[in-house]
Amino acid sequence: MCLDAGDGSGTFSVRPTTAQFYHEHHKQSYRMASRPRGAALIVSNEVFVGEGLGHRPGGAADTGVLRALLSQLGYRVTSVCNSPAQELETRLRDFALSADHRRTDSCVVVLLSHGVEGAIYGVDGKLVQIHDIFQLFDNANCPNLQNKPKMFFIQACRGDRTDRGVDRLDGADAPGCEECDAGKERERTRRGKLPTQSDIICGYACLRGTAALRNTRQGSWYIQALVKVFTERAHNTHVADMLVQYSRRWKERRKESRDGERQQHREGEKERERHRER
Repeated sequence: MCLDAGDGSGTFSVRPTTAQFYHEHHKQSYRMASRPRGAALIVSNEVFVGEGLGHRPGGAADTGVLRALLSQLGYRVTSVCNSPAQELETRLRDFALSADHRRTDSCVVVLLSHGVEGAIYGVDGKLVQIHDIFQLFDNANCPNLQNKPKMFFIQACRGDRTDRGVDRLDGADAPGCEECDAGKERERTRRGKLPTQSDIICGYACLRGTAALRNTRQGSWYIQALVKVFTERAHNTHVADMLVQYSRRWKERRKESRDGERQQHREGEKERERHRER
């Protein structure tokens, strides 16, 4: 869903981790000593030929700011644009099988496209299942990434409902992510085998059944907020906790948007009333 409102991304600089923080926490964290830290793949679909799918202006802005963020975080970044479904699957498979993962400590995959619950569209209008993408990176199909964190970020609709929000009740913040064994390893079996899927964390732009919001000039709300949170907190905060912080920023952004809509409605009503009085 397009939405032409909101702040632009601007320029930014990721805060570095201090030596003291590293020494206090590195034993409880994944190893992140390789240079580069890992490989990152950004898949951005903007120009669609599939029936019923409009173009996604703003995707280039997301790609640019993500490339800058991931480069500052120490990743070697590759981006691909406007891939049909079969080509998208091939590029993801080739990335998963890259020998470079053997020499690095993590990987990042970002998917920017139209989507539905559980799948994203290629530019030809055919779907690629998210489960199949995860499977490419599991311990059976991607041994070079065993015991290494694999991070996925998905900017795509998961339905057609807009999350308009409701008055907030007091309670704990819900994480804006779906996590599978991130930040910890499952207990191994007696034979010493790994589970097929582990060490995967995935952040989504929206809840199940809802539409993801995107600014046609400045990029998506999700990527803007994600970059801001990672820029400010990556030096001392776990990825899962940063996704919770993204969820909090999303709630604040939605409240600001709703307040702005109400104000515009009130001003419109006042203007119509003045015209009637004339």
